[in-house]
Amino acid sequence: MSKHPKFTLCLAFAAVVALGAPAVFAMNSDDDSKPSQSSAANPDYAAGKAAVEAKDWKSAIASLTKAEAKDPKNADLENYLGYAYRNAGDMDAALKHYGMALTINPDHKGAHEYMGEAYLLKGDLADAQKHLDALDKICLLGCAEYTVLKQKVAAYKKANKTS
Repeated sequence: MSKHPKFTLCLAFAAVVALGAPAVFAMNSDDDSKPSQSSAANPDYAAGKAAVEAKDWKSAIASLTKAEAKDPKNADLENYLGYAYRNAGDMDAALKHYGMALTINPDHKGAHEYMGEAYLLKGDLADAQKHLDALDKICLLGCAEYTVLKQKVAAYKKANKTS
């Protein structure tokens, strides 16, 4: 047995953390960079994403709605639909699709960020804060979605003089 059991225990713990860390971080990532087979082969999904990038909300909604019929369990697709509806001004539809994305993947960072932003647009700071808190738990070492929503919550509080 080692003369320094605490040192040995710390080394063992560090090895476990180092070897297990990639798996932990992979669990919390969105799948947008790795589309499902049905998404990769779905031309409506690709057209919807392109329309989102072009800020053509009407076309994005039409294409993504068609894609959704073929791939109803795709959190990224639901998040894109929510984003398109929010930018088209339909907050109720946006919240519905963000909620569907979070039902499929409760740790979907993009859906939490965008749902929080939608709640801010509706003047609902409490619900926006819930999504910021969720991102704080999901993003162990911080993430862009948390940072963006945190800034928007702070700006909302400042503009509305709340603490």
